[in-house]
Order: sequence, then C-alpha cells, then structure tokens
Amino acid sequence: MTTDAQSILVMAGTGKTGRRLVPTLRVAGQHARAASRSGEVRFDWSRRDTWEPALAGASAVYLLAPEDPTLAADFVTRAVDSGVRRIVALSGRGIDQVGDFSPGMVAAETAVRTSGVQWSIIRANNFSQNFSEDLWRQPLLDGRLALPIGDTPEPFVDAQDIADVAATLLTSPDHHEQVYDVSGPRALTFATAVATIARVTGRSIRYVELTPEEYHAELLAEGYPEETASALNLLFDGMRAGHLAEPADGVRRVLGRDPLDFDSYAARAAAAGAWS
Repeated sequence: MTTDAQSILVMAGTGKTGRRLVPTLRVAGQHARAASRSGEVRFDWSRRDTWEPALAGASAVYLLAPEDPTLAADFVTRAVDSGVRRIVALSGRGIDQVGDFSPGMVAAETAVRTSGVQWSIIRANNFSQNFSEDLWRQPLLDGRLALPIGDTPEPFVDAQDIADVAATLLTSPDHHEQVYDVSGPRALTFATAVATIARVTGRSIRYVELTPEEYHAELLAEGYPEETASALNLLFDGMRAGHLAEPADGVRRVLGRDPLDFDSYAARAAAAGAWS
C-alpha cells in the first residue's frame, strides 16, 4: 500500500538513478524535486547554505552519499530537524566487505540507521548504464575496455530498476529498517558484456584484462587522482573476491517482478544511440 502524496527530495536528481526516479515518482502522483548543482533545486554538498532551502517542505529524501564521510551525519541530522520522516539511501552492494572503497557510503548508512526516522537502504551492483552514460562509455567508443576483473562475473543492475525500487521504498510504509541488495537477473563477465555491446552496435570493441598495477597506472595516466585510482582498485579487489557475483533478490522482493536483463538494456541503449 502506498502513502498519500508527499514532497520527496531526490538527491543527485540529474544523475543516473535520480533522473529516472523523479519522473517515476511524479507518474505515481508524488511531488518529487530534483536536487543537484544543476537541478531544479539548487544543492551542493560543499555549500551548506544550500542544504536547508533544498530540504524545506520535504517529508522524504532519496540520499546519495557524499564522497566526504564527514558530511552525511550532519546532513541527515539537518534533514530530520527540518521535518523529513523517511530516508532511502543508495549504497553499494558488498559495502560491508569492501567498505574502504567508499567511506562516504559507510557513513551515510550509519547516519540513516541512527536517524530516528523511517529508513531503507538499497545496496546496488554496478549499473548497466555505466557502459553507456559515463565511466566505461568512452573506452567502448574507443574500442577497448581494460579492467582488472578476470573471469569473476557481475550481475549488472539497470538504473531504472533502482529507481523503481527507490520509488516504492519512499512511498510505502512496509520497508522500514530494511536493506535490499539489488542486481540484475544473471551474472556475466565483463568480457561477455563487452561482446554483447559489440554485437548490438556492430562495432569492433575488445575487452582487455589488466593487473591491478597496470590498471592503477592507466588511471593515473588518464588524469585520475591517486585517491580515486586507489579506491577503484579496492572496488575491483572486492569484485574479484566474488562479493558481488551472485544475483540478489532485492528487485523481486520489493517489486514482485524480475529485474531487467543486460541483453535488453544493451539493445535499448544501442537503439537510443548510446554508442553512436
């Protein structure tokens, strides 16, 4: 059962999940506002003077953790003080096993758990849209995606599934104090994912396996800061250990349907010109 319409602040409202969540909520009759540095609601983690105006009137918040772990607790406290009564946080699957990858996510989970209001946490696998909207899109367009993952598979999750799960958690009273791991329906290797995209696009794209040291060096050569390069290597350490390899049942538990498959995602993204 869904609650009456409420005012929901969607953090990173122009990001991969946020820009899907806002229209999903609005179609369901909710008053959703997209918050970001370039969104309809001005919000900047580094500008605390933007926090309270963004939170004004909000009864629920979709929270994407800031990179700085010192900010999450202060923001959640301010949100609760402003009248927010439900928080849904997007986090990373396996964060309890590879938490050093994102101390911001760990801090955000702790903050919402101790907030004193209704909360839910979504722990997601790598997004399918990482191949088409940022991160790995340019390497695919260049014809080469090189990563240190080996044959460990990944059940990539579609960003629309995350948006649909988040919409339900934000508007239903039945998910308080619940943590949902969400993934796609099947695990496939990065090499298979790249081959799938090559097939649906007709492009020549190859997957190249790197050692962690080679990957770190390539990231630095591409201009990534040392901190980011080290954090990404920590993520792949956890992935190689198999922490994210098994498909999760969070989408089915929340929505009562199977998650979207990678092949369907790739075909839709190609048809929309993602790799043109």
